[in-house]
Amino acid sequence: NTNKLEKIIITNLDTMIKQFLLPTLLLFFLHHPTPVQSRLPTERPITILNESSRRISIHWIHPETNELVLQSTPDILNAASQTLNSYVGHTFQVTELPAKKTGVCAGENEECRVNYFTVNENDDQIVFVKQGLEVEHSDSKAVADKSAVQLLEECKSEANKKILAASPTSVDDASGSGANLGPEESEQILEELTTCVQKGIAKEIEKANEEITFQSEVRKGMAGLLENYTCADETLNSTEAKSTVIWDGRKVGIIVDRPASKIHTIENFLTEAECQAVEERAKPLLHDATVADGSGGSHLSESRKAKQAGIKVDWDKEQEGDLIARLSRRVYDYVNHVLPFEIKENGQEDLMSIQYFGRGPDDDKPDRYMPHCDGDCNGLDFKPGNRMATIVMYCEVPKVGGATNFRNSGVHIKPKKYAATFFSYIDPVSMKMDDGFTEHSGCPVIEGEK
Repeated sequence: NTNKLEKIIITNLDTMIKQFLLPTLLLFFLHHPTPVQSRLPTERPITILNESSRRISIHWIHPETNELVLQSTPDILNAASQTLNSYVGHTFQVTELPAKKTGVCAGENEECRVNYFTVNENDDQIVFVKQGLEVEHSDSKAVADKSAVQLLEECKSEANKKILAASPTSVDDASGSGANLGPEESEQILEELTTCVQKGIAKEIEKANEEITFQSEVRKGMAGLLENYTCADETLNSTEAKSTVIWDGRKVGIIVDRPASKIHTIENFLTEAECQAVEERAKPLLHDATVADGSGGSHLSESRKAKQAGIKVDWDKEQEGDLIARLSRRVYDYVNHVLPFEIKENGQEDLMSIQYFGRGPDDDKPDRYMPHCDGDCNGLDFKPGNRMATIVMYCEVPKVGGATNFRNSGVHIKPKKYAATFFSYIDPVSMKMDDGFTEHSGCPVIEGEK
C-alpha cells in the first residue's frame, strides 16, 4: 500500500553558473543569522612537561569563583608529563611543591613559586615548565612562526655573506657594507634571497602536504572500518550540533561548517500536506533507484537498493499555492541563504522521491545506499553545471535503521519526521570542491520504511 510508504525526498541542486558571473559571485558575503545559543567552548588537549627539577601541581582556576581545582594526580615529577582535556580560555596555576627530603621550596625565602598559563585557540599545545618555574607555551602557530623566522634568518645570512664579499676592504672607507655593489649585483643577490625563501617554503609545504595526506588516509581508513558498526548501533544518537541558529522560524543545527563542506539539520522543514502531495505525484512514477554515471545519465547499481520517482515542479502554479512548488522554493531559499550564488530553478534536476523498505534483521541485502558523493569530492576546481549541494527531507522514518552517515566527518544523523539534512560541497570563495568530508551513506533500513 503506497499510502503507507515512508519516504526520503532528495533534491540534488545543480548550478549553471556562467563563467562571466564568477568574478561577481566571489564578492558575495554569507551572513549568518543571530544564534539562539552561543558556540560551545572549543575543546583543546594540552600537555604539561615538567623540566623544572622540582615537583609541581596543576590547578584549574574557576573563572567565576577563582577556586583552584586540582588537575594533577596529585603532582607531576621532574621530567614527567601530563595531558589534560581543556577548553580555549581556561587558565591554570602551576605550583612548586616542597622537596620531599627538606620540606621546603626553592623560591626566595624558601617559598613555593607559582606561575600561570592559559589555553589558546591553536593546536598541539605543550606547556614547558622550566627552571625557576618559568613557563614556555608552545603550539602549532608558535612552531610555524619559529620555523619561518629560522628560514628567513638562514636566507638573510647567505645574502649578507655575498654583500660583505662585495664590500670595500679598506678600513678608511666608511661608506658601509655593499658600497661596491652595482645594480646588477644587487638585483642578483635579491633574486637569490627570494629563491632561497621560495625553496624553503616549498619544502615546508611539501612536508605539511605529506602529513596531511597521511592523516587523511588514516582517517578515511578508520571511517571505512567503522561504517557498518555505526549503522548497526541503534543506540547511537545523532551527532550534536556545534551551534544552533534560527532560519525562517526553524531551528537549524550547524554540525560541520568548513569552507567547502557544510552539514546542517533543519527541524520542521516540510509539512504533512507537502509530503502527501509529493507521495501522490510519485505513485505512478516509482521504479528501481539508479545512480548517476558521471556523464549526465544513470544506471542500476548494487550500491543502491530503493525505489525512486523524479517529480517535475510546476513552477507556473507556484502563485496558486502548489504545495510541491512551495516546498521546492523553500529548498532554494535555504540554499541561497547559506551559499552566495542566488541559485534559480532553471536547469536544475527534478525533485526526487526515494523509498527504502525494511524486511527485517535477517535480510542479507537490505535497502541501503553505500558511501558515495553527490558531486565531485576530489578537492579540485568546480566544473560549471555540476552539483554543489543537496537537501534530504524526511516524510516518514523507519523504526530501525535508515540513518545517514558522513563517515569522513564522523557525523551520524538519524532521520526525523518532517526534518531536513542540508549539505554543500563547494567553497564559494575559492570555487574548490569538497575533499571527501561530505561523502555519505544511507544505513540499511531494517524495520519500517523510509
